[in-house]
Amino acid sequence: MSFKCKKVAVGGTFDHLHIGHKALLKTAFESGESALIGVSSDDFAKKLGKGLDQKFEVRVKRLKNFLDSIFPNRRYEIHSLNDHFGPIIIDKNIDAIVVSEETLSRANEANELRKAKGFKPLKVILIDTVFADDRLPLSSTRIRNKEIDEEGHKIR
Repeated sequence: MSFKCKKVAVGGTFDHLHIGHKALLKTAFESGESALIGVSSDDFAKKLGKGLDQKFEVRVKRLKNFLDSIFPNRRYEIHSLNDHFGPIIIDKNIDAIVVSEETLSRANEANELRKAKGFKPLKVILIDTVFADDRLPLSSTRIRNKEIDEEGHKIR
């Protein structure tokens, strides 16, 4: 398999690992030889006003289980995020970042910060919004509110 990029970054809270998260992760693994995955720390998620159902350790364990089952023998690193950017503004060896429409502005901001440091800009890979069965965007918030499940199916 030939990859366009060596190292691809992706980040999120990954509370209730859902099909939208999986689309982000799959795109990162399909685009690069290795993936750098930032997971929001519990403290950072709290600062963002996100009410988490799952602690950091649980989110990381679920993430590893998913990645190891779908992408066995692939290289990846998981980093705790304590801000919006984490390693993407300090690691000059990251080639690309996978984002959704919701986080596109942060990728652009990261590229400005990288430019100021003399780093090459990240290639921005934008994925389509993933919708639940009810045609509304899928989100961990909607799952926490028990509107939908992790597969995007309406909860009755």
